[in-house]
Amino acid sequence: MKDQFGNEQNRPVGLRFWKRPIVNRRMFFRHAASAVGGYMLLPSPQAKAAIAPVGTAKNVIFVLMTGAPAHVDTFDLKVGPWTPAFMAPNTYNGIAFPQGLMPNLANTIGDIALVRSIRAHATAHSLAQTWVQIGRNPIQGLNTIAPHIGSVVSLELGDPKATMPPFISLNAANGPSNGFLPPSDAPFYVSPSGNGLANTAHPDGQAAYNRRFGLLTQLDADMIANEPLGNGPAELEVFREKANAMMYNPAIGSIFTFDQTTRNTYGNTSFGNACITARNLLRANNGARFIQISFGSWDHHGNIYTPNTNLQSMARQFDAGIAALIQDLKNDGNFGNTMIVAFGEFGRTVGPLNQNAGRDHHVQQAAMFAGAQVKGGQAIGATNAAGDDVSDPGWSQQRYIWPEDIEATIYSALGIDWTKVIHGSNLGRGFEYVPQQDPVQYYPVNELWG
Repeated sequence: MKDQFGNEQNRPVGLRFWKRPIVNRRMFFRHAASAVGGYMLLPSPQAKAAIAPVGTAKNVIFVLMTGAPAHVDTFDLKVGPWTPAFMAPNTYNGIAFPQGLMPNLANTIGDIALVRSIRAHATAHSLAQTWVQIGRNPIQGLNTIAPHIGSVVSLELGDPKATMPPFISLNAANGPSNGFLPPSDAPFYVSPSGNGLANTAHPDGQAAYNRRFGLLTQLDADMIANEPLGNGPAELEVFREKANAMMYNPAIGSIFTFDQTTRNTYGNTSFGNACITARNLLRANNGARFIQISFGSWDHHGNIYTPNTNLQSMARQFDAGIAALIQDLKNDGNFGNTMIVAFGEFGRTVGPLNQNAGRDHHVQQAAMFAGAQVKGGQAIGATNAAGDDVSDPGWSQQRYIWPEDIEATIYSALGIDWTKVIHGSNLGRGFEYVPQQDPVQYYPVNELWG
């Protein structure tokens, strides 16, 4: 079956949704020639493993734009009769951008890179959101216990002596977690309000808390002494001590406390509060390495352009928070070692709006990158005039960029060997950081660095 644009729709192959449309005849013959001419040059696993990570990042701020923003209205702007005046489209060094929709980012466009050749595997919200967070098909085999990308970062880069957990998830109550990895690599969920970190003070006062904590430690001492680490009680004690280090701790409280002036600078929204907290976590430098901010919903099936709501409201919040974050990371000296990644689970339909004046689900999408020495002021890849498919992949692999490629890019930026395979008793076989058995061989998008 074909969709309204003439492309074949997603079809299930076993448990995997795979979409490999041919963009046009010229691209077909280019791919065919590359396949024939390059067959003998395909990298072996050994050669692939020898590719060194970029290693420009110390930290990652991953913004999951839940609900899926319309790529043709944001990071891959396409102008038509449907375009509202408030978007005020403009072009910066050949890059089309909705200046009116995101004016602060337009002013700092030299710091951001837009990736326009990304393709989603599926267009169901829950499935695709999990896919981009774990970097693999969530319903395929052992992937049901696969860890979040942030949990892998925690495993690789987490400091057990640090006060804060390595993986912080802001403005989300749940989601993909540590999978088969140890609980210490699970996300620490917080929805910051600026009024401090909740549950870090006892209602009866610090003296009562210290007395009760000491009693609990005494009661559990014998049981813990007879259990090896990782067997329940001893592992629980590690968590207990980590939590205790955060209680009545001014250094921790200051991360989650900020005034109204700061809130206003970041847009005075829950998303802005999360961006402030991300900034403070990096300023404190006390253990957080992967910070996810969940921000939605961008699921605008109807009335997408209604002024001051839907797209315009979401984009204003995103623009204020991210632009202020970039500026403060620059001021702090953290921009050069922090990668910011922002995108949704898929894109939205293109051209004229649907019968409800909105846009529906579509596999084509785009993303924004910044920091970690990423070359700003560029767009990687290009779509056709409508924006429904890729006309130029814009990177070394000359194909769509999949979520697994983004995963590899994040690991590579952090200096993590993205080809690594680890073994655990819960698996029965190796776990590949980035899937290596798929029909496509995934790679980091090194073009981000020029």
